[in-house]
Amino acid sequence: MTPAVTRSQISQSSRIDRREQGAATGLRDLFALLGDLLIDGGDTRLALDRPWGRNVYGCGPSPEPDVLCFASSTASPISERAYARVELAREQLMHAAISLGLDAALDRRTEEMRCELRGYLGLADEIDIVFSPSGTDSQLHALALVRAVLGEAVTSIVVGSDQTGSGTAASARGHHFSTRTANGLAVRTNTPIEGLSGDAVSLPLLDGASMQPRVAIDAEMLDSVEALVRRGRGVLLQVMDSSKLGWRAPDMACLDEVAQRWPGRVQVVVDACQMGLGAARLRDHLERGHLVLVTGSKFFGGPAFSGALLVPAAASAALRRGHPIAPGLFDYVNRSDWPLAWTDLRARTAPRANIGQWLRWEAALEEIAAYHAVPETFRRMAIRQLGEAIESLLMLSPVLRPIAARAPAPDGSDGEFGFPTIFPFALQRDGGPLGLGETQAVYRALQRDLGSRFTGRAAEIAARQCLIGQPVRIERAGEAQSAALRLCIGARQVTDAWCDDVTAARVNLESDIDRVADIVAKTELLVSDLSSQDLRDICNAD
Repeated sequence: MTPAVTRSQISQSSRIDRREQGAATGLRDLFALLGDLLIDGGDTRLALDRPWGRNVYGCGPSPEPDVLCFASSTASPISERAYARVELAREQLMHAAISLGLDAALDRRTEEMRCELRGYLGLADEIDIVFSPSGTDSQLHALALVRAVLGEAVTSIVVGSDQTGSGTAASARGHHFSTRTANGLAVRTNTPIEGLSGDAVSLPLLDGASMQPRVAIDAEMLDSVEALVRRGRGVLLQVMDSSKLGWRAPDMACLDEVAQRWPGRVQVVVDACQMGLGAARLRDHLERGHLVLVTGSKFFGGPAFSGALLVPAAASAALRRGHPIAPGLFDYVNRSDWPLAWTDLRARTAPRANIGQWLRWEAALEEIAAYHAVPETFRRMAIRQLGEAIESLLMLSPVLRPIAARAPAPDGSDGEFGFPTIFPFALQRDGGPLGLGETQAVYRALQRDLGSRFTGRAAEIAARQCLIGQPVRIERAGEAQSAALRLCIGARQVTDAWCDDVTAARVNLESDIDRVADIVAKTELLVSDLSSQDLRDICNAD
């Protein structure tokens, strides 16, 4: 792939030379293997374990229809439908680039994608969208925009710090979160980004003793904001809607209190990367002036990673007035990421085409479109029925210990997202919880075909390749670390089950429930019939 052009490495004059060179070579990049393009233009999390051919989340760059996938809180393999879409999108961009040039063609298509995403999510035309390679990159974008508006004396408060992305601990402080940016620049993890570095306050959400959300989280958040504002700090308040375990914190009333008590001193940034919220709730956040982080992966099942920052009109207007942006951000952004109307920022940004990011968003939009083509009544019914079946399977299992999922909305609000879509559980053997390391081993072993280790019906179960939500650490005072796994309902289960024939649709939903039962059965088999050493051997075999 074409090497990145970065502010940190080259002078202004050589930057111009490299940009011209990039324009000449960019079109050639489109002819690379499609699988290689889909894992390009991101950080190290997209890299494949070459002997296994999958990334750290267990996903390869090509469709894997035989995998039992209920992992939409983490990552899903690209679907055959989305893969066909990216093949066509690449061909269409090639034709457009011949006449317009690659940069202009990609700009035009990216602006069309903004319109499409606004339409699917029911957003007003004045909502601006900043695309990015991942939700973590979008956190850096949000931090830079908040500092531009509130000033450099900004401290981040992260609500649900134990249930957000792994890179948030670094990105909330304006530090590099990986060893390489999506633009290909080698960096040192946890070192400051020029113009972005600052402090952060972490507020964990899980009470490890009760395995419930901490009841004092709202009060702690308000106290933290008050203390920082009293010291003269501006505050980036990152809140959850929803977390890795499917929880929300704080509620809208608490966020309204923040706005009333500290106008102009606090900017709310909503972590909605799981996309477990409906259009009305999303609009409520934006109408209140909240920035919103979203992804095209997670619930919607596009390939990881595809991030975006939704920017309400007031924040967009402030940025158009020419507020300065931290120079280090330009190592994390490309010109087409910015909306066309943000002319000042676009003029200061390199035009390198991030083909991988664009293709992943093309795939995600295909999934989002397919999901919204399903009648809302069926979407609601399917998510409710699948959720009830998953809860029943977890309750009946002697090995899987369910952790409280988010309660359904009592008033039926938020459409199908009034029902939980993420169902966390811990593992137990002989009445005691499995530790973090062994839970991670079970997670990896679920993805392997282990049929040769068993006989009869057990061999059939063990041969299934199962992908579920990756482990979330659980901290308990005085106890060893453990972890929660997750069974997740994603858009693809709903889309693939839908049929105009009601009977056929019900049969499809029953097949999905059977797949969940197979995942539960294999998990029970791994925990009950394999020792800790067996699990370690399986994970070290690749």
